[in-house]
Amino acid sequence: MNELNVRKTSLVSKNRRLARKLLGARLDAAKLNALKEITKCFQFSLGLGDLRLLEGGWYATHGGLIRLAQRHRCAGIEVEPVPPLCDPNSARWLFKATVYKSKHSRGFVGYGDANPSNISDLVRGAEMRVAETRAVNRALRKAYGIGICSVEEIGSFAEPATSTRESKKFPPQPANGNGYGGRTVRDRLCQIIRQHQLDPTLVKAYATDFCGVKTLREATREQVENFVTRLADWAEKDRNALLCQLNSYLPQKAGVA
Repeated sequence: MNELNVRKTSLVSKNRRLARKLLGARLDAAKLNALKEITKCFQFSLGLGDLRLLEGGWYATHGGLIRLAQRHRCAGIEVEPVPPLCDPNSARWLFKATVYKSKHSRGFVGYGDANPSNISDLVRGAEMRVAETRAVNRALRKAYGIGICSVEEIGSFAEPATSTRESKKFPPQPANGNGYGGRTVRDRLCQIIRQHQLDPTLVKAYATDFCGVKTLREATREQVENFVTRLADWAEKDRNALLCQLNSYLPQKAGVA
């Protein structure tokens, strides 16, 4: 077996183990088989956030598509708005992206649109950036023959299920004295989890460790505020490093209070 096949086999095993730990009852044989084939074809890493399971299907993420392009030594990506179909006053944008797989490639074109009606409330006001990301994602999927859709192309499709999970993981707590339940802090934490597609259970384990307590009920509001600030900053600057940090808590998931 050559080195590439060894890496693929290893990644398949890692993705299957992580999927079982993170998703549990949401998995079945069909989803695991699909994950196996997607991993073998595109070398997406679940640990790095390259894939998400939504409504029973696997979706690529923008980060996963960019990493795939890097692995294939993509020569470049050009992105530009399509002025006749853009209206800044109503926050409507359409972008064209062209992916060049090599210096001599003619380019693979993809278009992405965004407006207040087809994006999540979490990114309201960022329609221009959403449209650009969608265009890049579609061009990359064309260039590298990726049949599965990307998360960023489906707007607020995944939001309700994620919100439900988070409300279970972070129940309300007293706002005075000890406790992490001040509504503004809790809402901001849930927003960070949704925006950066983080696992709530792993975030909770990291928060407990960061605050130096056995359970988050023992943490002070100031401690939790410091943690939320740290989490938001890390997620923005280096999400991959944050995911590695969160995944280090996987063995502890069963023991998180």
